[in-house]
Amino acid sequence: MKTIIGSKSRMLINIAILFAIFSISNSCTKNTMYDTPGPGPSPGPKGGPGTNEVWIQGMAFGPATITVTAGTTIKWTNKDGVAHTVTSSTGLFDSGTISNNGTYSLMFATAGTFPYYCAVHPGMKASVVVE
Repeated sequence: MKTIIGSKSRMLINIAILFAIFSISNSCTKNTMYDTPGPGPSPGPKGGPGTNEVWIQGMAFGPATITVTAGTTIKWTNKDGVAHTVTSSTGLFDSGTISNNGTYSLMFATAGTFPYYCAVHPGMKASVVVE
């Protein structure tokens, strides 16, 4: 009798472990939000940023490079739980601190390439290309 109870207990423990492994592996999927190139339809096909929009998410700007025509306004939205900035690498603009769910918009009137970064997290870099 003891052997049967022990076998059932081991089987239940093994099932619980397999279920836990399956649950963890199923929740660790790749974030493909920014796998689509360039600005897409609004909103993006995978729930990403819409046209002329950049999301700050996962400690990155997405898309990292956005191309627009002169006179276009870009809107940045902070989807992270920490504050970020949108700061021009050449001193042309600075959003100041953008908190969670905060936004910043800027109209780009002239053609050129405008690199920017997050002053709080300088490794976060991106650019706006205006044609």
